[in-house]
Amino acid sequence: MKIHIKGGRIVDPVSGMDEERDILVVNGIIERISSRPSVDGSYQTVDMKGNIIVPGLLDMHVHLREPGYEHKETIETGCESAREGGFTAVCCMPNTNPAIDDESVARYVRQKGQQVCDGIVEVYPIAAATKGRLGEELSPMAELAGAGAVGYSDDGSPIASAEIMRRVLEYSSMFGIPVIQHAEEPTMTMGGCINEGFVSTKSGLPGIPPVAEELMVARDLILLRYIPAAKYHVAHISTASAIELVRRAKADGLQATAEATPHHFTLTDDVTASFDTNTKMNPPLRTADDVEAVRQALKDGTIDAIATDHAPHTIDEKEVEYIEAPFGIVGLETAIGLTMTELVETGLLALDEAIAKLSTNPRRIVGLPAIKFTQGEPANMTFIDPRAKWTVDVQRFKSKSKNSPFHGRVLTGKAIGVLNNGKMYIAGV
Repeated sequence: MKIHIKGGRIVDPVSGMDEERDILVVNGIIERISSRPSVDGSYQTVDMKGNIIVPGLLDMHVHLREPGYEHKETIETGCESAREGGFTAVCCMPNTNPAIDDESVARYVRQKGQQVCDGIVEVYPIAAATKGRLGEELSPMAELAGAGAVGYSDDGSPIASAEIMRRVLEYSSMFGIPVIQHAEEPTMTMGGCINEGFVSTKSGLPGIPPVAEELMVARDLILLRYIPAAKYHVAHISTASAIELVRRAKADGLQATAEATPHHFTLTDDVTASFDTNTKMNPPLRTADDVEAVRQALKDGTIDAIATDHAPHTIDEKEVEYIEAPFGIVGLETAIGLTMTELVETGLLALDEAIAKLSTNPRRIVGLPAIKFTQGEPANMTFIDPRAKWTVDVQRFKSKSKNSPFHGRVLTGKAIGVLNNGKMYIAGV
């Protein structure tokens, strides 16, 4: 397959390139990057004038639900949602049934990912850190690494035991694979459903105190100081105090990283007063001060990555009383729009900084090779229309589930296609 990508603005955080060029791709490999390449009729021409071309995006925190919860999402529908949202790779979390705590499950997820969506979206499993995600016994970490796992996590269930966490950090350091912690002190959060504070007091809904996140991050970073060869990553960080702990750990040279979700840099807990269960997620939406802390940490680099925590649930699961509804929202198809609207259009982040947090940095954290816009390198890229104004309509989502608090919101910036593994997808074509 020979493709001539014409007139797009290449924005590459790795090389620092930011200029309009044409790209010639032959059989999935970049043949040439030039201002005016000579091409013949054998090339398929794709006009990208006015659009931007960036390294293929990676969402390092996605719930594909398969195996076990295919009524919410499947690997196929999750990859279709990722492709529509501009992602060429996702890391899927292990809270499936069975959990990804065995190499056979990890291989199944990896292979199934290679079979769907023409292989445009690559699927990398995050393996359970402990058997059954119960926090009691280590998973077979070496075998899981051999099966393609790029991280260890009991996501949705924090690793509560300090001794178990110590061993997870020690063993993970042998493979150079990060430990991804869902940071909350579980004895403080049982039964909670929104941020503990003024809104929870007013609504009567049980709260999840922000200090629960800070306590777990503090404990883990103390362990990381004891085991400095390990890599520790805070999933969906949401509180100002936890962010400050990560900031200090980075300053001290520890291998600590963090991610933030679009909903945690966009929404406050005020929206939970509507009792709309699509505002229920874990960690919960926090205060305006916390949202501002997340935004400033994205700006100064304390938060390395933007990840969606894409968590599909069916309509009937969400259409119950707030306290009974499951945590989580879908996010793959709104991530670029929210990032461009909330961070780039406002001037908080430069475009290349935002792309680094959606592509370059997540790949570095999970140990995947950097994508390069260089002759002879695999063509792995996302096409974005930075000026597109569009209204979020959950009924148009490719995801099997539609649980989003952003329905009806007008956003600026949208993915219009991806190219990876020699296959191209252009939205609406």
